[in-house]
Amino acid sequence: MSNATRHKEQAVNTAAVQSASGASKPRNANPFGNLGRVRRFLAPAVARPFAIVESIVFMAVVCGVAWLVDPHDPLLLGAGFPWLWLAALVVALRYGTLLGLLAGALLLADWALFYSHGGAFPVMFFSGGLIETIVTGHFGDTWGSRTARASALNDYLNDRLVALTNSHYLLRLSHERLEKDLLSKPTTLRDSITELRRLSVTRDAQAPASAGARDEALPGVHGLLEFVAQACQVEVAALYPVHGGRLSTEAAARIGDAFDFDPKDELVTHAINTLAIAHLKSEETPVTNTHYVVCAPLVSADGELIALLVVKRMPFLSLNFDNLQLLLVLLGYYADGVEHSAFVQRILDTVPDCPYDFALDLGRLTRLQREAGVASSLVALAFPRDEAGDSLFEHVMRRRRSLDVMWPVRTAEQSVLVNLMPATDTTGIDGYLARTEGSLAAQFNTDLEAARVGVHTLHLDGTEPGTALLRLLQRSGVNV
Repeated sequence: MSNATRHKEQAVNTAAVQSASGASKPRNANPFGNLGRVRRFLAPAVARPFAIVESIVFMAVVCGVAWLVDPHDPLLLGAGFPWLWLAALVVALRYGTLLGLLAGALLLADWALFYSHGGAFPVMFFSGGLIETIVTGHFGDTWGSRTARASALNDYLNDRLVALTNSHYLLRLSHERLEKDLLSKPTTLRDSITELRRLSVTRDAQAPASAGARDEALPGVHGLLEFVAQACQVEVAALYPVHGGRLSTEAAARIGDAFDFDPKDELVTHAINTLAIAHLKSEETPVTNTHYVVCAPLVSADGELIALLVVKRMPFLSLNFDNLQLLLVLLGYYADGVEHSAFVQRILDTVPDCPYDFALDLGRLTRLQREAGVASSLVALAFPRDEAGDSLFEHVMRRRRSLDVMWPVRTAEQSVLVNLMPATDTTGIDGYLARTEGSLAAQFNTDLEAARVGVHTLHLDGTEPGTALLRLLQRSGVNV
């Protein structure tokens, strides 16, 4: 292999690891170029708590300028155009209907303050402006709500993309390492994924009693360090948690001999500032004044630093590109599991046989529905357990949508396919069932009713997801 090809492959691998570990920052489309802050100030996505005061001050300034222009006609009623209602329109578009009506009330107060009550009330001036404010405020409310929903859905999809990138990289790397390390390593990367998932949702029974409160945020941290030490040939290391953005100086877990920790060490500060792995052999940013060999951050999919692994000693031959990549990705995979361990564990306590990936996305979508109102659904198709039913079951599984998460459950009497459908409401379920029946009619000349396939649906409503999944399984005839 040529040197150019080898350098190109290493660059691709580095980009994949940075994407999987959350080190790289997400790219945000900005049609206004470098005016991002100005655009967010002029058109905020959500109303700030200071919006009422800001609206009152803005209207007071506008009314003051109008009074300076014409002290005898502060509302500019004789100007031929209701100029002051443009200010109320801006407030309504910016903050919605209620604050737009507040701006209109301030204009009414301006008329009561500066105009004699002997004159006729300008009915058309205020009624036309009021209607305009309500229409524009309704537009602002509608699109503000849609923007919030779209932002929440994009956050979920970005989280899903990071997890898929991480899994894809581990899968590719496992094939490469399998050829070289199968005879010398007792575990494979598939075992690594399973073990890291188990560690992220279980408490460490062998942890010292004094470290109980410290390890609550890092479940299974002692098992994690032992597993990483075995997989990456680490001899002496310690893992330090991060609480409230501050790095703790007391180790949550350690392996090998004890050593003093210096939080101001050059290698430590470089790893924290860049949220990327820092080591002695780094060519981009060489480190000369350090007591450690490797510092690897534990970064979740949301880019949050939750802990720092400090390696004091490891074999020199293990300090290579592939081994450090594996170390960083394993830590990132564990960090993602810790971030979602609370709601995943609640689901697994209710439905112990539920796969980890299914429970993870079920918890994410339930939180998405509760916080942003984005509807998601569960569809369970119960097929009879015979030769024809098994053929239909396999056919429907192969035609899954790209975003759906499926959980096949087989019992002695039937085969149940539980399909978790993100961002899908009643209309989406009807479309999915119609496409399924069309596929069955084209392939097997039958439909769901003729094939005796039971259809059970459930819409996520923000309540406990494990209990909702258990009810759906029981309705489908599965005893958990």
